Amino acid sequence: MTAAETIVARKDRMAVLARSTNAGLQELWSRLGVGPAYRLLRGPEFGLVMLRGRIGGTGDAFNIGEATVTRASVKLEDGSVGHAMMLGREPAKAELSAVIDAVCRDSGMAARIDRDLVEPIRLELRAADDTRRGQTAATRVDFFTMVRGEN
Repeated sequence: MTAAETIVARKDRMAVLARSTNAGLQELWSRLGVGPAYRLLRGPEFGLVMLRGRIGGTGDAFNIGEATVTRASVKLEDGSVGHAMMLGREPAKAELSAVIDAVCRDSGMAARIDRDLVEPIRLELRAADDTRRGQTAATRVDFFTMVRGEN
């Protein structure tokens, strides 16, 4: 795997972990039976980030508001370092995500974690998105204009 592919895979993995539920992530992690020794480098700690937007995606940037985030960094016994940041206040999830990031520095473990942990979460998130889309579509109202005939 090239360096660019590794970066894309890591970005995708961390995005899935950030959207997962803490309970689901903990359960799948415990099934893997991977429990490396690590120490915290930073956090887990909470903070705020400024959300910015653009009108129409192309206009001048403006501040929308702030969002709470949690971040954590860990170092494994073998020297691998992992980082995680996610929306909300979930310190246990941020810490575990950082551990997973560090473990995935080994390409063999990364493939196993992607297959046995990330992919089930991705499928669950996709199903939830499909359900939400279906519920939204059921409430959609199509407006049309009816032309009245001349009297």
